[in-house]
Amino acid sequence: MRELVLRHGWNSTCYQIVNPGIRWWFSSSCDSVIGYVLRNRVRVVAGAPVCTRGELDRVIGEWEASEGTRVCYFGAEGRMGEVTAGNAQYSSVVLGAQPVWDPARWAEVVHSDRSLRAQFARARNKGVSIREWTAEEAETSAALRQRLQEWLQTRGLPTMHFLVEPDTLDMMVDRRVFVAERGGAPVGFLVLSPIPERNGWLTEQFVRGFGAPNGTVELMMDVAVTTIAEEGAEFLTMGIVPLSQHALQDEHRNPLWLRFIAKWVRAHGRRFYNFDGLDWFKSKFHPQEWEPILAISNERRFSFRTLCAIAAAFSDGPVIWALLRGMGRAVRQEWSWFYESHLRPGRGARAGGVARKT
Repeated sequence: MRELVLRHGWNSTCYQIVNPGIRWWFSSSCDSVIGYVLRNRVRVVAGAPVCTRGELDRVIGEWEASEGTRVCYFGAEGRMGEVTAGNAQYSSVVLGAQPVWDPARWAEVVHSDRSLRAQFARARNKGVSIREWTAEEAETSAALRQRLQEWLQTRGLPTMHFLVEPDTLDMMVDRRVFVAERGGAPVGFLVLSPIPERNGWLTEQFVRGFGAPNGTVELMMDVAVTTIAEEGAEFLTMGIVPLSQHALQDEHRNPLWLRFIAKWVRAHGRRFYNFDGLDWFKSKFHPQEWEPILAISNERRFSFRTLCAIAAAFSDGPVIWALLRGMGRAVRQEWSWFYESHLRPGRGARAGGVARKT
């Protein structure tokens, strides 16, 4: 699997099929591999088949005939869209967009944005420096794992899996990690995953610990992109922003029911996932382009069942349980904030353990 990914990996998510829990299917000629999970009797593919462009049609046909179940290619990009376009046996929807850069032009981005440079300076003035660690250093570091746990505590939803597996530190063989250090201790890290056929990288993970000052994430990004640019990389993406504002011009082709769900989630789902915040964060690095990210299903009309299968792939089980766990986490967090603000002795409405009337 790894050999094929490093030889033919083109989709931005190609390397993430190494993640735990993902099954692999190999073509009869053993020159192609597909990573997928089975949810709701739908095989949800991680991106697209890993193969040459010329073999894509053949591999898709063999793969879909292998078990006869419904197939959905989540996170599909240009190649898959070209192959299935105009084929009535397939339906596709736009679920977001990903920002892309030419690393060789990164210096132009930095030079043109004063606020970015100010963020870099703010982190440096607080004693933050960035160093690329070896795979062995990252895999054996308890401090990095502690920073990861601190970061996960700030998430609104329970830990997600599939293409957003948080525990990458045990699988660093081809990945790269840039660590933010302050006073000799790590306060954050950035993981890059390879996109070999495009001579590029995916910023798979940004982790910021509790002790990381403002500007730390921006500085990690600057050092990482500058490094790969000097090495001759030609492509960089920060991955999909679900429901990105930059995909709105393409969403008109989605079914009406899906457009309604997307509008509702944008309005009411911020407690669990800040779509606009993620969109804003990635936009401030001034990508040269935003590419639409698709879900392509081998059914004439994209169905609600397929959408639920995608959600189940990320939640690693029934979606309703993930939402209930998220609501429970939100209630606990709200109570913690209320206690700190109003009930904790010496804070808010209580001082020295004695209630005060307001």
